[in-house]
Amino acid sequence: MSLTSVALIVVLILLAAYAIALYNALVRLKHGVSKAWSNIDVMLKQRHEELPKLVETCKQYMQHERGTLEAVIAARSAVSSAREKGDLGALGKAETGLRMGLGQLFALAENYPELKANESFQHLQQRISGLEHGIADRRELYNEAVNLNNVRIEQFPDLIIARLFAFKAAVLLEFSEGEKADVDLKSLFG
Repeated sequence: MSLTSVALIVVLILLAAYAIALYNALVRLKHGVSKAWSNIDVMLKQRHEELPKLVETCKQYMQHERGTLEAVIAARSAVSSAREKGDLGALGKAETGLRMGLGQLFALAENYPELKANESFQHLQQRISGLEHGIADRRELYNEAVNLNNVRIEQFPDLIIARLFAFKAAVLLEFSEGEKADVDLKSLFG
């Protein structure tokens, strides 16, 4: 075997090892996006389960605020539907509607001192507020994972492997401008 043949074999082995390393890095990024979405999904499910309890507690006190309560339930349903379909665009719109509805609900609670003093209401308000903060944090982590994935599959030489194995760009989880401002639910009770 000639020196040229050995050199060619070594170069081919190094190229194969490099391609495998690129492929594995892209797989890790793709699964990082999935993991980040799963973390958001867990928080959305938890909030989804808490909202009917909150609305039921409010119904006992807020007989004249049916429109607000129904808007929260409708928004909850829209979030759930978009989440189940994996439609991030629809999820962003539904999240905006839900957070606006919750903001209105908590603001209206100011007019009902008995409701504000209700232990169940206070617990649910704190729980949902905590979930809102958790969702915001996980949304940032998800979007960072998406950004890392999307940049890598567009960079050379990664794009060669990405196209060869049909790696796809992930979609950022975006909300309306009003949604980007964090809602401080506690201040609504201040």
